[in-house]
Amino acid sequence: MVLRMSRTLLALALLSALAVPLGLRAQDDQTDEPVFDLGQGISPPKLVHQVPPKPDSGTKGFRISGTVLIALIVSSHGLPVDVHVARSVDKELDQSAIDAVKEWRFEPARKNGTPVAVKVTVEIRFQDL
Repeated sequence: MVLRMSRTLLALALLSALAVPLGLRAQDDQTDEPVFDLGQGISPPKLVHQVPPKPDSGTKGFRISGTVLIALIVSSHGLPVDVHVARSVDKELDQSAIDAVKEWRFEPARKNGTPVAVKVTVEIRFQDL
């Protein structure tokens, strides 16, 4: 099984026209902070440390391919928060993708030069050989 992950968050992030605080609580982070959608005036976070999902997760002897869509908040500290599946492929592959993304680290998004929390989605592609 070969894993392919897109390298740019711009292609992976769901962009919105306006950056509006959502009032969401960063559930896995110890701080409450406003969460923005990416858009005008907000530079996207940059992936600085990526952990790939375990390649044998979910196979059970079968070759499975597909794309898991993971939604998350990148906190103002560059940590993934509220990581969850937005589009599923297979329960075990989904969990493998979640576990990997929770270990990713980012340079946070910025608004007017200040780090802010933003909502993003990333695609994790699983392909068999």
